[in-house]
Amino acid sequence: MRLSGKSTIVTGAGSGFGEGIAHRFAEEGARVMVADINEENGKRVAGAIKNAVYCKVDVTNTLQVRAMVQTAVDEFGGLDVLVNNAGIAQRNMPMLDVPEEVFDRIYAVNVKSIYLSAIHAVPVLRKNGGVIINTASTAAVSPRPGLTWYNGSKGAVVTLTKSMAVELAKDNIRVNAINPVAGETALLAEFMGGEDTPEIRQKFINTIPLGRLSTPTDIANAALFLASDEAEFITGVCLEVDGGRCV
Repeated sequence: MRLSGKSTIVTGAGSGFGEGIAHRFAEEGARVMVADINEENGKRVAGAIKNAVYCKVDVTNTLQVRAMVQTAVDEFGGLDVLVNNAGIAQRNMPMLDVPEEVFDRIYAVNVKSIYLSAIHAVPVLRKNGGVIINTASTAAVSPRPGLTWYNGSKGAVVTLTKSMAVELAKDNIRVNAINPVAGETALLAEFMGGEDTPEIRQKFINTIPLGRLSTPTDIANAALFLASDEAEFITGVCLEVDGGRCV
């Protein structure tokens, strides 16, 4: 059991990559907080996992993020691993056509959430050391046209990850990121411009040397490694899980 007895929070765990991470962590012995704004999805996932609890949270709201961390401490007795996975997509469109409120929402969910989680979780993690994993994207490394503002938000996640890793190393807190390529999640249609057709999907797949999209299991396995003691000397890394997309 690679995470036996570890207390973990996974945001955006009600579906997609987060759901996969929550299940994988639990399989390896972790106690998991399934944190998600969607109550129906979050309760569904938590109900299917042993040693899991659900917490409804808007990751852009500081009071709710504080309550999320405190609930984890109350339920599990502490916190060892925080996965900042919650995120939203941008519909593929010309950069100048993206409304300001959409831009603000993208940066609130994808970037501000990491600031808020750090404010409330780092003081807890400092007590015994721990791990933070941020979900970034290949969009930060090899951006696709039509997703400019989303690409920028994920570029911020990569830079934040590296800077946090350096600053928090003295506290024995490791900080890494995962860069998934487009995956089999509910966000896929947005990246494709609002429509998921076999033709459009194939265009995406054609840019991935290994010939398929990512899956929640792919991302969960990477998160498991980064959270485990096997990665105890790895920090500041942004791991591409992309089938060769960024080569």
